[in-house]
Parts: sequence; structure tokens; C-alpha cells
Amino acid sequence: MESKRDIYNLIPPGRMPVTLLFNHTTPVFKVAETVIKHNLRYPLILKPDIGMQGKAVIKVCTESELLNAASQFTVDYIMQPFISFPNEVGIFYVRYPGDSKGKITGIVEKVFLEVTGDGISTIEQLLCQDDRHKLQIPALQKDAGINLSEILEINTSRILVPYGNHARGSLFLDVSHKINEKIERVIDEVCRSIPGFYYGRLDIRFTNFQDLEGNKNWSIIELNGAGSEPTHIYDPRHSIFFAWKEIIRHWGLLYNVSKSNRKKGEKYLTYREGIKMFRDNQAYVKKLGRIEFINIHPRTL
Repeated sequence: MESKRDIYNLIPPGRMPVTLLFNHTTPVFKVAETVIKHNLRYPLILKPDIGMQGKAVIKVCTESELLNAASQFTVDYIMQPFISFPNEVGIFYVRYPGDSKGKITGIVEKVFLEVTGDGISTIEQLLCQDDRHKLQIPALQKDAGINLSEILEINTSRILVPYGNHARGSLFLDVSHKINEKIERVIDEVCRSIPGFYYGRLDIRFTNFQDLEGNKNWSIIELNGAGSEPTHIYDPRHSIFFAWKEIIRHWGLLYNVSKSNRKKGEKYLTYREGIKMFRDNQAYVKKLGRIEFINIHPRTL
């Protein structure tokens, strides 16, 4: 139940794409005018200001698609330029209050939902060949921008979902072995400049790890706090026991961060506040689930 825009405002300039907040009652023509006013270029990403699990996130490539998508939001939402860097990772970071340096506790690489043509099979048939991909078919059938009957030429690849979200078909791979001093220095410098940020996951679009080590060609697209998951646990090569161990390890780190902040005067959430938060969140998730982008993309046959 936290505003993404409020979180993004804490991030140093230049490390996040331009982010605009809209009330869901804002007339769509004013939304389009704002795009022109801020000289934004398509494609753009729209997503709920309070969001989770990639729900109601959509990429729009034209003004017409923007107007259609904006008209269907029933919650406040934000708009950002689509970050075109080809790769995405989630980097989990922890620093104890008072410490001069933090550490990276895990890195997950996100492989977008993609199919490669064989010149014979339709996109839907290609999806059915993968146990993970075929779970996304019902959602993709609702996207008018994707023609599941299309036959791709041999070795022609197509990214169907450009979001690094597990619930929307991305494959998560644990690449924590790539943690090194250079990457930790880059991430630590940014995280120490974010007020009150000691624990959480940065979702980052970037070109390659070499550039990330050199602190160039990368951008934060999400910053998640105490509710973050160490998403490298979702690597299918890991066992459930590995996942439990990592969750417990990170809960221990969060516990220690919380105790340190408590000593500095921060207040814990009361039981009543916590219960209210969960109930509000459940109601909000239901509202997000009812958002379906109908006829956003003109289908190309």
C-alpha cells in the first residue's frame, strides 16, 4: 500500500526514468497533453501507483493506445518512458543503519517471455511446447497486439511480454555468482543516497554486466522495500529447501535492520495498523484484478 511515485521521489535524479502520476479520474486528453508537455516519446509504460506482481502494467506505443489504456484505469497510475536497455536484473541490497557500506545478497536475471519461430508452428503452438510459457496463453489471448495464430519464420525471435515479472512469464535465474566489488560499489553508492533505504530489491534495466560494473547504461525501474522477496529463489534449478533457507536468511537481516532503526527512534507498525494494511491490500488487489485492457493494441494480421 505504498505509492511508487513517493518512493521514486527519493531516488537520485538520473537513476530513474521520468515518472508522472495521474489520478484515475484525469481526462484522457489531459494525459495526452502531459506527454507532449514533457516531451516524452513512445513507447511508454503505465502501471498502478500502488502495484504488485506486474498487475495492470502495460506498454503503449501510440497516442491512441495511451488514450485507450488510460481510460480503463480504476486506480491512480504512473507513466514512464519505456527503458529500452535489453536486460533486466533484480539486485537485493542490505545495509545496517549506521554502517558506512552495504552489501548485495542476491542477483536475479530475468529472461523475458520469448518464442523463436520454426517456420511451421504458430506462436500459440510454440508456447505450448514449454510448460511455463503455456500458462501465459489465457492472458496473451486477451492482448489484441499479439496474434497467437502468427507463424514466425525460422530462427525469428519475438518477445511477447517485455516485463521482467515472474507472474507474467519471465524466467528467473540466480546469477548471484556475478556479485563483485565493482557492482557492489555502484549499487551501494546509489542506495546510500536514498533516505531511509536499508533493505530491499532494485529492479534494473541495463545493457550488460560490464557496463553495470562501469556505472553506465543502466536505470532503476523499481525500488522495493521491506516487502521485497529475494527473487533469485525462483530459479527452477533451486530446491524448495534453498528457497526456505534464503527467505529465513533475509527475514533475519530485516529483523536486525528493524531493531537498529527502533533504537534510532523509528516506531514499529502496531498490530491494528498491520491488520488494516493487509485488509486494504486485499481489497486493492481485487480492484487491480478487475482491470483488463480491452482493445488497447490494434492487431496486425
